[in-house]
Amino acid sequence: MMRKNAIVLLFFCGLVISGCELLVGGAVVGSGMYSYFKGELKRTYAEPYDKILNLSIEALDSLQIKITEKTADKISARLDAKRNDETPVVVTITSIAPKITEVSVRSGVFGVWDKKVSELIHASIAQRL
Repeated sequence: MMRKNAIVLLFFCGLVISGCELLVGGAVVGSGMYSYFKGELKRTYAEPYDKILNLSIEALDSLQIKITEKTADKISARLDAKRNDETPVVVTITSIAPKITEVSVRSGVFGVWDKKVSELIHASIAQRL
């Protein structure tokens, strides 16, 4: 019995260490935590996709981040934007389930990502909920 518990524990530790989206995503929905990987700051919101898309646009506008290109369909969207200093910002919104939406924010250029700006954008979205 103890060996079986140890194997299960090792399995879940492996999922956490490898960054398994299912495990991390489930924890993120309930706790409002972020995951930061390769310059992308991701957060899952317990709200419908359309609502989060509109709130993301409002958040960028309020932070004076100009949207230069918007591509969207019924399950995902990408907002390409620029800050006043021409620093690029990319916001990707993806519907995970009817009332669960993932938002990924990347600010800056490859190798020089600005996590603080990404956090600010997420905070601005969350504040509007």
